[in-house]
Amino acid sequence: MNETTLKLNADPYILMALREDISNEDITTNAIHKDREYGEADLICKQKGIICGIGTFKRVFQLLDDSSDVIFFCEEGQPVEEGMLLGKVTGKISTILTGERTALNYLQRMSGIATMTHHVVSLLEGTGIKLLDTRKTTPNNRLFEKYAVKIGGGYNHRYNLSDGILLKDNHINAAGSVKEAIQMAREYAPFVRKIEIECESLEQVKEALEARADIIMLDNMDHETMKKAIEWIDGRAETECSGNISKENIERLKDLNVDYISSGSIIYNAGILDLSLKNLKLIGEV
Repeated sequence: MNETTLKLNADPYILMALREDISNEDITTNAIHKDREYGEADLICKQKGIICGIGTFKRVFQLLDDSSDVIFFCEEGQPVEEGMLLGKVTGKISTILTGERTALNYLQRMSGIATMTHHVVSLLEGTGIKLLDTRKTTPNNRLFEKYAVKIGGGYNHRYNLSDGILLKDNHINAAGSVKEAIQMAREYAPFVRKIEIECESLEQVKEALEARADIIMLDNMDHETMKKAIEWIDGRAETECSGNISKENIERLKDLNVDYISSGSIIYNAGILDLSLKNLKLIGEV
């Protein structure tokens, strides 16, 4: 995540997270320290995984005090191991203590998603299938979670409802049919927009092909039905498989000649990567 993205898009969410944690004051820190004291703390890895969220971690401390300094000894997306010293945070002791939990929350969560995504992508190695995320994200954390998917080797589906056309079952019901939904979307949308439609049966796939959908999502179909659908499509549209796909069952789809597999579970089922800020020590006073 570059500096422009952080400042324009991430900063408001980071500030919200900090305000959630500091409604009035950090009463514990204010009770035990002098504001002129400067210190240093170590960022320690306690679990094997993929590190993600370095810029966001740094930004937490910088927003609290722009004199804070965070140095990392690893790079974004790098595999990390238990016991590694990942970086150091230097600044006012009050800033380190106050920002610690929020900064770690972002880094642990984003690293957990990147680690999960990396694992699932490895299960598809050699197939040419691209792994996509979904909009099943934590409210107000989509920016960070979808970024973590990319760092883990996956790809982002549409970022939000303004980002692309995806006609799902209720859209089809509202329009009256697959054909009518596609026609209405094509008439309304700018020419640069692709039209994707969710199909739950071979009949809907046939109708989507006749209406010239750009992408056909095969949703919650059994394996043999998906194989038949992909044979019917035969390159006339891009193909995506979706529906309760997880790291436990994704390998069963490797024999399908599909372009994309989308899975919300790489975000909502991802844990955190265990990290810790330790060994805080005084290094001087102003």
